[in-house]
Amino acid sequence: MKKFLILNGPNLNLLGSREPGIYGSTGYEALCEMLRARAAEMGAAADCFQSNHEGALIDAIHGAAGKYDAIIMNPGAFTHYSYALLDALKAVDVPCIEVHISNVHRREEFRHTSVTAPACVGQICGLGTYGYVAAMAYFLEADHG
Repeated sequence: MKKFLILNGPNLNLLGSREPGIYGSTGYEALCEMLRARAAEMGAAADCFQSNHEGALIDAIHGAAGKYDAIIMNPGAFTHYSYALLDALKAVDVPCIEVHISNVHRREEFRHTSVTAPACVGQICGLGTYGYVAAMAYFLEADHG
């Protein structure tokens, strides 16, 4: 059974109340419940972790080695400037897909650049919370991750 670590960065704990026109009305705990259920339906398991602190996310990435088959990460604003998250992803032998709920390319210019994406298998954006499910499905394909 494949096991996923789903990492969420700053402000994602406020899903459901933070700019629902951009991020939707699903709360963070409901998102995690849905992802655990969808993973189980696919014969996998998912653990969710959210932090507003860069170091806690780095520690979670380091701890993923040997425990998880893949990381699905929404780094939030860290996407655009956290070389420390980039280095952490490159330091572990655990594939990662970067996910963004909104289409970052239709938003402010600074959101168009990801410094963490080069350490990822791919990036999914603009599909709402389904992006997390799509990432799990990708990793469950026999010839991927």
